[in-house]
Amino acid sequence: MSKTQAVSFSRTGGPEVFDYVEIDLPSPSAGEVQISQAAVGLNFIDIYFRNGTYKTPHLPFVTGKEGAGTVTSVGPGVEDFKVGDRVAYASADGAYSAERNVETRHLVHVPDGIELETAAAMMLKGMTAEYLLNRTFKVGPQTVLLFHAAAGGVGLIAGQWAKALGATVIGTAGSQDKIELALAHGYDHVINYKSDSFVDRVREITGGKGVDVVYDSIGRDTFPQSLDCLKPRGLFASFGQSSGPIENFTLAALAQRGSLFATRPTLFTYIAARQELIDSAKALFDIVQSNKVRININQTYPLREVGQAHADLETRKTTGTTLLIP
Repeated sequence: MSKTQAVSFSRTGGPEVFDYVEIDLPSPSAGEVQISQAAVGLNFIDIYFRNGTYKTPHLPFVTGKEGAGTVTSVGPGVEDFKVGDRVAYASADGAYSAERNVETRHLVHVPDGIELETAAAMMLKGMTAEYLLNRTFKVGPQTVLLFHAAAGGVGLIAGQWAKALGATVIGTAGSQDKIELALAHGYDHVINYKSDSFVDRVREITGGKGVDVVYDSIGRDTFPQSLDCLKPRGLFASFGQSSGPIENFTLAALAQRGSLFATRPTLFTYIAARQELIDSAKALFDIVQSNKVRININQTYPLREVGQAHADLETRKTTGTTLLIP
């Protein structure tokens, strides 16, 4: 039994609930490997666990879903990973730590040519973009889409990927700097949601037709306006709730606006099967290595300063991808 450093919380609340602690690190069990982490990804789902929106399985709890590192030991029965392998994951609780054990079912090999920090920055966000664009709605050259939070971590990847697929890509952002950032990452049009009605601007851009699909990770602040941006039989894909949960949703709202479709997808459903995880990660690695999607790490924080990182993410001071460095 060895020790490692981690960030945990014993009660839910604001960023102040975090504690930087030393925890036990046992040898990996059957089906696990132990990794030394190069970097940990920061994601809104981490906030949902910290503030109690999502229930933790126990307290104290080490949160975080995403990271990348090097295998330092393997547990019994592990055959597909060995010491020295470079690995990454996007769906294994406990990422906020310097070293950790991970079940191999969550891991993928990181290809040569992709830095571990880059892998940590893109797994959860990049595979989210992959399933949204390729599987929740099959985006192609005829697609006109609206993506909220265009300058966020998922948004910057999705804008580039959607443009590579030939789509017309419309985004929203909250400042001129973020608008310019999104325009440099694949978006054809970016609407300042603070100064303009994004519904009116979408109608103007599309000649009154609306968009085929709206990807909405904002929630309360953009609903039901997102529905008003859609063509008849368009799809509302609500994949997050950074401003709070959607309230007063009714099926009648879909009928009234033209027989709309709505879905609440999560990455973890789309990569639950081992082969789906491998295929999604491969699609992500391939498009990054083709240089059609660039992964920019816009902020880094030492792991012990995760409280500040959470505060900055919640108040929308960050853009793109943020890493925590153990």
